[in-house]
Amino acid sequence: MLNSLPHEMNCVHLLAKSYLYYFLQRNNIFHTNNIIVLNIFVYLISNTTQMMFERDIKMAVLSELVPGKVIKIFGSRRVGKTVLLEQIESEYTGNISVLNGEDYNTERLLSERTISNYRQLLSGTDLLIIDEAQNIKEIGLVLKLMVDAVKTVSILVSGSSSFDLHNKTGEPLVGRSYEFKLFPLSINELLQKQTFLDLNKKIEDFLVYGNYPELCNFEDFSKKTRYLNEISNSYLLKDLLMIDGIKNSSKMRDLLRLVSFQIGSIVSYDELGKQLGISRNTVEKYLDLLSKTFVIYKLPAYSTNPRKEISKSSKWYFYDNGIRNAVIGDFRPLHIRSDIGALWENFMISERIKSCSNKREISQFYFWRNYAGSEIDLIEETNSNLKAFEFKWTGKELKTPLAFAKNYSQIDYKVISRNNLVEFLNI
Repeated sequence: MLNSLPHEMNCVHLLAKSYLYYFLQRNNIFHTNNIIVLNIFVYLISNTTQMMFERDIKMAVLSELVPGKVIKIFGSRRVGKTVLLEQIESEYTGNISVLNGEDYNTERLLSERTISNYRQLLSGTDLLIIDEAQNIKEIGLVLKLMVDAVKTVSILVSGSSSFDLHNKTGEPLVGRSYEFKLFPLSINELLQKQTFLDLNKKIEDFLVYGNYPELCNFEDFSKKTRYLNEISNSYLLKDLLMIDGIKNSSKMRDLLRLVSFQIGSIVSYDELGKQLGISRNTVEKYLDLLSKTFVIYKLPAYSTNPRKEISKSSKWYFYDNGIRNAVIGDFRPLHIRSDIGALWENFMISERIKSCSNKREISQFYFWRNYAGSEIDLIEETNSNLKAFEFKWTGKELKTPLAFAKNYSQIDYKVISRNNLVEFLNI
């Protein structure tokens, strides 16, 4: 019965089975009838456990697990990094050791940074998994010493971006590591559990509440709101307070709120600085930190003619619509909102970035605007191939702006609405 359960539940099932097995053994009531009880218990869990998804990057991560390499999975808090590690653990065929960076014993085990210690710890281990690795001091140097000392081990670690900023994994692991980004659920991942017709009915909810995995377990909108407020207030800014001397989160929060009202618009760092009473350099620094913790991202301007086209300005978007709406405290339904266009634009650009990243495609993203006011929402460059997209919630067909068509006639231009989003995401 256990083997017939859905694969994505295996980690939870195995954990439940281990606990019940231990209980039966300890109480000396381990016999055939209880084996039946055990399997029934595990089966029932499949109907009560949270909905889980197979993430698009999982197979790529598994294929990169080779001896002497470190695989790093980055992503903001609560996007499902731990669950992904558990799924990989359930499919990996070799011997696995698992550590958690939040466990004091992990720090104690790794504190003796010697080759002999790591060889002893990793004896018989084919794959070492470290979750929440950002909590381990000088983790980059620790991982470098491990892969240098034990050539036969593969290492898989996860962490928030402070893992890379604060602990400096980049330099020690040059040539020894691969990086993956894990985002909130993509449309492609959501389609594992529902048809496109069903999903299309929920698009309005996605624009308001976003795509964090745990939201799929909440039908009640008030629970979704509380969950997103918890993430926004308790988790996302936590990393920022750990790094780079940020001691007062109020300015960071105020900056994020101002940016959230400017989705789809060019952001002036000088104007933001005046509103907040901080310098332009501090604004740029804070925005950079927010981008490195996967809260927001920058879309620079595309231009081949700086005399007629904007070339040095930027727009900023949120990786997740729900976080954006939590920041401004607005979870009203779409039909009474004035920012539907901005929400649709933010959602679709983020989905495109997820899609390309999950497929390991190397793409660059821009917006285009000239000084006369003509504008294109998204310019995508992949292997020198350029595409242009305009996002319209209503699906209204628009002609290519004349100035853009004249100077970039070779670039394919499309208007993206909810009716052709699957084509747009290459699903």
